[in-house]
Amino acid sequence: MEERNLGRSGLIVSAVGLGCNNFGGRCDRAATRAVVHKALDVGITFFDNADTYGGAGTAEEYLGEALGARRKDIVLASKFARPMDRNGKLQGASRRYIMRAVEDSLRRLNTDWLDLYYQHITDPLTPIEETLRALDDLVHQGKVRYIACSTLSAWEVVEALWTSKQHDLASFVACQERYSLLEREAETEIAPVIEKYGLGLIPFSPLANGLLTGKYRRDAALPEGARLATTARAAERYLTAANWEQVEQLGAFCAARGGHSLLELAISWLLHRPGVASVIAGATRPEQIAANVAAAGWALSREDMDEIDRLTAH
Repeated sequence: MEERNLGRSGLIVSAVGLGCNNFGGRCDRAATRAVVHKALDVGITFFDNADTYGGAGTAEEYLGEALGARRKDIVLASKFARPMDRNGKLQGASRRYIMRAVEDSLRRLNTDWLDLYYQHITDPLTPIEETLRALDDLVHQGKVRYIACSTLSAWEVVEALWTSKQHDLASFVACQERYSLLEREAETEIAPVIEKYGLGLIPFSPLANGLLTGKYRRDAALPEGARLATTARAAERYLTAANWEQVEQLGAFCAARGGHSLLELAISWLLHRPGVASVIAGATRPEQIAANVAAAGWALSREDMDEIDRLTAH
């Protein structure tokens, strides 16, 4: 397994990571354990979780149980800020909430520290200095090693970096953004900031909710139990005429190059993009873990990358 630095931080992460959003939802305890143990066996060292995954901390709890003593062998990430309750009282990036959220995550994950702690979404009600001072305290306390952000706008990331520099506070080392062959907005919005400040880029939804796995066909019945078959909002987002056309063109691209799979293309392409540290793909079965890891091995040429740009141009 290839390993990469996460931005300019001291964290070394596996090029293929494991997104833990299925745990507690599509994966029960036994299925989570099987997926986690397979990931460890094949060399995945980056596990990306969040307090809201699985519903109110369930994914963290399941992961903590599955890791056991192997927790020390991995880079463990979690997130705060998204609503944890129906009435919206448990959310945000205020100091008061962060201090509660981190303790809850550490307890559920059965660990004394997080290697990476993300602000999951923006909080327009809390000044970024308050958020960063709280996170800086967690770093000094040893409960968090590094901090990062997810889905913040480019100007918000720059403001946070400037604030950290002005006040000598812990600074974001990475951004997690929606990024795939079918969704390339990050290249024009956040990528210039990532390049300028040496941040790590961690794509989420790299397989476009499964559309880039190759198991879907236009005008054919959706696979039973698949995410796009069970989640109406995701289906509306991804099952568009434009996406089907691109998927078919990318499938032909793969077929013309020795029969590589669409999954191989989706993951290998991201690993060839500037700044990408780790591609975090979810899994519900051990065999999906093996496929994700194997997919990273396609060495795309410069000509291949140029042709992909042409095929995916909007």
